[in-house]
Amino acid sequence: MSGPHADAARVLGGWRPVDPQQEALRQSFLTLLDAREDACLRACEPGHVTSSAVLLDAAGDNVLLTLHPRVGRWLQLGGHCEPEDDSLAGAALREATEESGMTGLVVDPEPVHLDVHPITCSLGKPTRHFDVRFVVRAPSGAQPVRSDESLDLRWWSLGALPENTDLHPLLEAAAAA
Repeated sequence: MSGPHADAARVLGGWRPVDPQQEALRQSFLTLLDAREDACLRACEPGHVTSSAVLLDAAGDNVLLTLHPRVGRWLQLGGHCEPEDDSLAGAALREATEESGMTGLVVDPEPVHLDVHPITCSLGKPTRHFDVRFVVRAPSGAQPVRSDESLDLRWWSLGALPENTDLHPLLEAAAAA
């Protein structure tokens, strides 16, 4: 076991969320990791671990969201772990850099939130994403550049998020981190 799988087991094994629902999810993630060597690979059809970035501006007042083409909603940046990723935090940082077009981003290696959601991703089959979310901070003055992975990319004030998002618990956790 190496790369993101070993890192996920180590990081989630040591992380202690204060919220009971987050603790229950943490236990589910650890069970998946124990049961499946391929748990961090998109080829794991029952569900797989993904890594997301809550990308905040330098002041921590705004979050960068992407209008996801497949989901049709504003979401945090992130996605699948790749074989070359050494860690979940590294995967979140890679995804944030690719999807935002910004350099100089800094990731907090401690998870801030967990989520499991059904999705039809690149496998073309219904599956689940076991999403580990990290806070990533942009340098002062950083300007995003939309990639082909997004319909739109925009800074949103933490106090004025778009209507079609369910990110409030995630952003509350990120703000507290």
